[in-house]
Order: sequence, then structure tokens, then C-alpha cells
Amino acid sequence: MSPQDSTEPTSGPSRRTLLVAGAGTALGVTVVAGCGGGGSGTATDTPTPSGGGSTGLAKVSDVPVGGAVSAQTADGKPVIVAQPKAGDIVAFSAICTHMGCTVAPQGDILKCPCHGSTYDLATGDNTGGPAPSPLAKIDVLVKGGEVVQA
Repeated sequence: MSPQDSTEPTSGPSRRTLLVAGAGTALGVTVVAGCGGGGSGTATDTPTPSGGGSTGLAKVSDVPVGGAVSAQTADGKPVIVAQPKAGDIVAFSAICTHMGCTVAPQGDILKCPCHGSTYDLATGDNTGGPAPSPLAKIDVLVKGGEVVQA
């Protein structure tokens, strides 16, 4: 007798519910993994500093000239630290102004993986896609080779 033919009540979710939920979880993990920083060494990847935390957002030496890295504030908020020109360090919130996805460095631009919005890495201004406004600027300064919030 198959489970559909059973007259006994079933307990817990159905097999279909579990399969759908499992697929959704797998997609969520894929999306989260896709939003992370460098690691594969391709031309468009930029390193994600392991530093940050309460002492700093990133080491200046980890931020490529003409590029950017993903980082986090001490309270875990995602940020972008960029060095558009040698010695010129800027930072922005990494939260896309369109739908709140996490923006990541991609070569010489900042790009949202969700809907394709792009931002200028020197100014945070939106340069394409559906984002309605620029990324929020974060005041930073360099102390002892570390980029810290001002």
C-alpha cells in the first residue's frame, strides 16, 4: 500500500514539502556563497580581507589600487573599501539601494549580484541598473596601515 492509499493520519511535512524546502535552502546557500569576496584568483575577483573587526575594516595593503574589497564593520554590517587612486581610500555601505542585496567589487566597479545595479567605486554613485540612489558613504581614515571608521 502506498502512502497516498493509507487511511492513517500522517505526521510531519510531506515528502514534496521537504524536497521544495531543501531546494530553497540550497538556493539560499548558493546566493550567499555567490555574494562573497575573492578567492578564485580570476581577473575580476578582489581579495576579501580577513582583517576588519573592531580594529579596522581592512589593511590598506589588501585594497588594490583601482579596485575594492568587501569588509565588515565591527557590528557585522557589510561595507566596501576602495582605493580609486594610490593613497585615496574610501568606503561605502555594501547594501544595494534597489532591494538591499550585498554589493561586491567586480574589477573597477561595484556590482549588485541580484539585479545588476552598478556603482562607481570612487564615489558610490549608481552608474547602471535599477538602483535609485548612490551607496551610503562611510567616513574612514588610515591608522597604522589599517582602514578604520572615522
